[in-house]
Amino acid sequence: MGEIAHQAWVGSRMKAITLELTRINSTVGTAGEVAIAGEIYRKLGELPYFKEHPGQLRLLPVRGDALGRHCVLAVIEGGKAPPHQPVRTVLGLGHMDTAGIDDYGELKEYACQPELLQAQMKSIQFSKENREDIESAEWLFGRGIFDMKAGVAALMVMIELFAQRAEKLTGNFVFLGLPDEEGASAGMLSAVQDLAGLAQSKRWEFVAAVDTDYMTGRYPNDPHKYVYLGTVGKLLPCFYIYGEETHVGEAFNGLDANLLAAGVVNEIDMCTGMCDSADGEVTLPPVSLQLRDLKPEYSVQTVNAVAVYFNHSTHRSQPEAVLAQYKEKAQQAFQKVADRLAREYRQYCELAGIPFQELPWQANVLTFQELYQAVKAEKGASIDALIGKVIAGLQALGRDDREISLAVVQAVHKNYSDQNSKIIVYFAPPYYPHVYVEGTEEREQQLLAAVGEAVETARNQFNYDIVMRKFYPYISDLSYCSLPRAQGSLDGLQNNMPAWQRSYSLPVAAIQKISMPVVNIGPYGKDAHKLSERLSCSYSFDAMPFILEKTLEKLLFG
Repeated sequence: MGEIAHQAWVGSRMKAITLELTRINSTVGTAGEVAIAGEIYRKLGELPYFKEHPGQLRLLPVRGDALGRHCVLAVIEGGKAPPHQPVRTVLGLGHMDTAGIDDYGELKEYACQPELLQAQMKSIQFSKENREDIESAEWLFGRGIFDMKAGVAALMVMIELFAQRAEKLTGNFVFLGLPDEEGASAGMLSAVQDLAGLAQSKRWEFVAAVDTDYMTGRYPNDPHKYVYLGTVGKLLPCFYIYGEETHVGEAFNGLDANLLAAGVVNEIDMCTGMCDSADGEVTLPPVSLQLRDLKPEYSVQTVNAVAVYFNHSTHRSQPEAVLAQYKEKAQQAFQKVADRLAREYRQYCELAGIPFQELPWQANVLTFQELYQAVKAEKGASIDALIGKVIAGLQALGRDDREISLAVVQAVHKNYSDQNSKIIVYFAPPYYPHVYVEGTEEREQQLLAAVGEAVETARNQFNYDIVMRKFYPYISDLSYCSLPRAQGSLDGLQNNMPAWQRSYSLPVAAIQKISMPVVNIGPYGKDAHKLSERLSCSYSFDAMPFILEKTLEKLLFG
């Protein structure tokens, strides 16, 4: 088969599998995730390679999963891998779950039927851009077709191709189909433990992870297509803001926790000075995800406690540095509020004709670790027993890790002898490590070279303006392909995350064992998680699988 015919076959095969997978409603947290894993397993099992090597295609149970979900593992072993040496192994990742379909409303029954959905969408009012795409054969619509059934289909086609050339490969190609990426990454966090075990028993050396999650424009009418080496990370810095309540008729006798919280949000929310940068690429600034007072009822008593948490993206910064940043911002916010109250009270005393006395409020910010250590020094081991009791009670009620984390902070603080106003800064789950492919070690250099060569060839052959960037900008399972191996590198996170190893944990040792550089080579489309989610046939079925195949060839043939 010639090169042009081969590319046409790859695109056609990828499209067919994409449509088949999209027809399976695999909404995260439903039985559909079980169904799609079974279908992918069945489909790969039809390949001659896996009929001859049945042990290399497996369903891996997700540990402790109430839904009984599985990951799909398919392994192509290189026939020319050098004996008695670690075997170069490339990991291909794709998540099988999707966002829900309720947003489709009256079209819900068509959400997973691309051929029918597009025609039905013509009866709904859309923007001019969406309307033009609905009328075009260039676009395919459907829940998950873009995020990320097309990407999974691309990897399945690659498995089919490389299985035919297994005897010539100098390394292994491992495919991992994952559930729950749209949820809590339970599939990936379970699978990395299996991968770490296989790496040890089979002498695998993971040299790269290749994800095929979606890719879209970075701004309106963006003409570029993107390949991302590395991925963004995510932290969830939180504040427990403790004021001093008072009757509203004596407002200056207390410290309104709402006012303190407003100061913190004003200092941090959308603050571009807190963007994390590397290689000229910057994250989005922090943005608040929740702000709520903890007063359970209406009364004329001011609020004495508020909870706030922020989404914080990382490219380079480690948790300890981020924590220090948030502590400093909270200190500044507290001081500004205290200074403002002093000014306002002086002015009020002048207006009311009463004597002025200095207000007692002083900026006081602690990390959770500092709070815990202070209380542990006062209470001893009883504080740990209390924490365990609080967590067990909330878990029995089905509360999430954010609520559990806050409750632990509150419980520890209630047992502190210092009940003056203060701000406690801590981390809550989830934690997604960033992966920065700097090119400073051999595996990174090899991946950069392989992707760079494939992209350059695709630019010339397909005439797309393809740009290589350093950080995939959307949270994904790629984050769990790498963690720093240095001793103590995660201490700032672990010591300041109340839920750590209590209600939340990561398989740190397993991730560190398989740590590898990562790349995302994804199909192109628009509007992931929206009613108008759609996939572009151009690029997605020509240049994208071409770049993927050429990258894998470079890594697997040496």
